Amino acid sequence: MNKKNNKPKKNKQNSNEKNIKKVSKTDENNVIKIKTDFESQNFINIKKLRIGLIVIFVLIIFLIGRIGFLQFVEGSELKELAYNQQAINQIISPKRGNIYDSTGKAIAISAQVDTITINPSKIVKKNDEDTKAYKEMVAKKLSEIFSLDYEEVLNKVNSESNVETIAKKVEQDKVNELETWMEENKITAGINIDEDSKRYYPYGTVASNVIGFCGIDNQGLDGIEAKWDSVLAGTPGKIVSSKGSDQKEIPNTEETYISAENGSDLTLTIDLNIQTIIEKYLKQAVEENECTRGGNVIVMNPKNGDILGMATYPNYDLNSPYTPNSTLALTYDSLSSEEKTEALFRMWANKSVAETYEPGSTFKVITSAVALEENITTTDKERDFVCNGYELFDDINGKKTKISCWRANPHGEQSLRQALMNSCNPAFMQLGARITAPTLYKYYDAFGLFESTNSGLYGEQSSIFQKLDEVGPVELATMSFGQRLNVTPLQMITAISCVANDGILMQPRIVKQITNTETGSVTDMPVTQVRQVISKQTAQEVKSMMESVVTKGTGRHAAVSRIFYRW
Repeated sequence: MNKKNNKPKKNKQNSNEKNIKKVSKTDENNVIKIKTDFESQNFINIKKLRIGLIVIFVLIIFLIGRIGFLQFVEGSELKELAYNQQAINQIISPKRGNIYDSTGKAIAISAQVDTITINPSKIVKKNDEDTKAYKEMVAKKLSEIFSLDYEEVLNKVNSESNVETIAKKVEQDKVNELETWMEENKITAGINIDEDSKRYYPYGTVASNVIGFCGIDNQGLDGIEAKWDSVLAGTPGKIVSSKGSDQKEIPNTEETYISAENGSDLTLTIDLNIQTIIEKYLKQAVEENECTRGGNVIVMNPKNGDILGMATYPNYDLNSPYTPNSTLALTYDSLSSEEKTEALFRMWANKSVAETYEPGSTFKVITSAVALEENITTTDKERDFVCNGYELFDDINGKKTKISCWRANPHGEQSLRQALMNSCNPAFMQLGARITAPTLYKYYDAFGLFESTNSGLYGEQSSIFQKLDEVGPVELATMSFGQRLNVTPLQMITAISCVANDGILMQPRIVKQITNTETGSVTDMPVTQVRQVISKQTAQEVKSMMESVVTKGTGRHAAVSRIFYRW
């Protein structure tokens, strides 16, 4: 028997059953598990959904935070930027206030001139080709009338800016020429002639270092013009309208007009007659004595501190402040750019307040006043001082320092009056040693020598003194007759005027009145009494000695006839 044929045949059903396994039966439902892997596209992936929702939530939080930041943190800045993009502001320049001397003479005025501007977006024709030719014609004419570079003007005419400035401070003849050309060519828009003002100084060099000057935008750059700029300048006005995204003015929009507030006028304490006299003789003195550093003069009313005249020489022309004066012109071309700038600043400087100096023998008046006020001596005590021609002092190194009198022949025995008449240095060195440094410094402070005078003048500096604890015998001796210390000329005349004013120190005054040009109201600047420094009796004694100096002493060339002024 063939065994091979005896093998039973496999049933197809048995073969298929290998792929299907019957698991269980529950609740009348058969659950069949398929062994092969299978993924349905209709099922939702919960994990991915959760991640997506988190991302969306984070983005929403970020957007809310960003909106809040823009609204509350940068809101005001963005609002301002939007306004600047949408608003057209045409500035209306105010008229700068005039400056007058105490007698009413105008020494700084604003003359009527014009500023030429253009609106490039309004210089157009019907098509691009005609517009190009039109703009070139306008640029050519503007450059010819105002002597400007054609390419620069053409760039402005083609600019996308709303307003471009072509020329400032234009004189009337140029304006007339432009107006005639515009009328001939029937130009009614795009070129603007705006009223403006130009600073003019009728007296040129007179009081130039006091008054100062303005820049091309009428802003004060030096002197009274700079110090009192906020009063003189006024407040600009403007016309506000709107423009669209194309940067063109939106027609029929409401305009806001804010009028300009003109500047106030100033009346100075300076008397132009006194000013011209002192300038004349200062110039003569500087040139005759070959004073290479120049000089200055101050005239003050001691009763109220009014500065009646203040001159510096060399001076300069206020109408052309960047032109070197005759002294500077000798070396100006050889200077570097930085040196030229520094030289101009020195030319403009008011030496009366901007520079310090050693007062020398004039300071003996202060030392005398302190000695009399402190009862250290009297005016006419005989043989109170002895001049041997010099004094010897121990310096900080233990060596002897010899300080001589100005005169080779000793003055011998003297009273205080005689010492002042002779301007004797040894006598005042002896007096200073009696007074002592702490007492001198107390009075220096009282005389206002340690601080600026608050005069209202531009560029005022203060004094230079050694610290009290650094003052030795040599320093005390030299200070007693006005050396090794530096004060401004204004500080010095203020202290001397205190003696002339019966010992009462007054604050210097340069501005007398402020006149509001809008309302006509006048504000008087106050006369300020600072303090009583020395008694009236002491002041009278010092004045008596000062008179002796010019009638009998070393100052005889300064003697004048007795003229009594009513201040």
